[in-house]
Amino acid sequence: MYRFLLDIPKYEYDLFVENSEYCNLLQSYDWAKIKSNWQHIHVGVYQEDTLVGVSLILIKQLPLSFTMFYIPKGPIFDYTDTNLLNFFFSNLKKLAKNRHCIFIKLDPGICIRELSPQNLDVPYKKQTQEIIMHLKALGCIHKGFTTYMKETIQPRFHMGLKKCDLDLYLSKSTLKSIRKAQKKHVEVQEVNQAGLDDFSRIMKMTEVRKGVHLRDRNYFEKLLQTYPTAHLFLAYVDPSVRKKELLNAKPNKQVNEELQAIEKVCEKYPGKTAIAGGIMIGYGNYCEMLYAGSNDDFSNFRPQYLLYYTQFQYAFNDGYSYVTMGGVDGDLQDGLSKFKLNFNPIVVEYIGEFDWPIYKFLYFLVMKLLEGVKKYGVKVRK
Repeated sequence: MYRFLLDIPKYEYDLFVENSEYCNLLQSYDWAKIKSNWQHIHVGVYQEDTLVGVSLILIKQLPLSFTMFYIPKGPIFDYTDTNLLNFFFSNLKKLAKNRHCIFIKLDPGICIRELSPQNLDVPYKKQTQEIIMHLKALGCIHKGFTTYMKETIQPRFHMGLKKCDLDLYLSKSTLKSIRKAQKKHVEVQEVNQAGLDDFSRIMKMTEVRKGVHLRDRNYFEKLLQTYPTAHLFLAYVDPSVRKKELLNAKPNKQVNEELQAIEKVCEKYPGKTAIAGGIMIGYGNYCEMLYAGSNDDFSNFRPQYLLYYTQFQYAFNDGYSYVTMGGVDGDLQDGLSKFKLNFNPIVVEYIGEFDWPIYKFLYFLVMKLLEGVKKYGVKVRK
């Protein structure tokens, strides 16, 4: 006998998610605090007195008192249990109608295959099509096996590392870049809230360089305040220290070129400077690297390599068994992918997004309007 309840207690909710094979930070209880511009509900299904399924539902207010529901990397339950699946969606539909929800967008955290950079030709897990078939039977529309991050709200492909001895696992070239950063006196420190101003400046530089819009200081601060397992790391260097070494070194072509380059850097940055940074959050048995950026003026110092190495080491020493570096394009041809490939990561492919129309006519009308917005280049505020 199943029971569908709202407002599940935080401890019970998180305990269930953290121990699920679909554990994901975006389905943690407190993610609702991060997405404070949305309303939210925490729902759960009990079988007798045992919690067997949960979901954080984010609710966006639309015109004319309508809403849309968004379930990032959820719901979380056994998708092969069709009785549980049908019960959950039946009650979810009742809740949606009660809130005048036009459609529900869900993005289950179901890994359908794990790839390696050396072998991208791996078949999907056998239950993949079965799960898609069950969801389609309920009326969900699968948005497809998309490739690029811009095609979905959350990336379908992620890169990460399972717990390992980094000094043995990483390639010689990557270890060389890490040692190069150390040789140039780059130091990585955990700074947390004390480093927010420096990190925000670095992220602004990253925005300009990549032509994208990232988050602001308030958002980063909220992450650190909400999650006790959130960590902000910054890479620092005083370029004048390296300059002195070069001035005392035996002159040659390589030394002269580096000295010429570093003199310009020293003029612009006369002392110890934060040159790269990253935030990661631990949840369940894994860590998620959420945001990272760097100052391109210091690209020759290779700070990102030492930064990532330090974050991996910290997470593994803290007992986490997996660290995700975040989303990438599925063809692995973007610049972000090429950098992350230096760490010989596992590539995780997720099942993708589904739309579930509750009011079909309104849903398809909204989709047509959105297509028109994209076609004619009309900009809308998110």
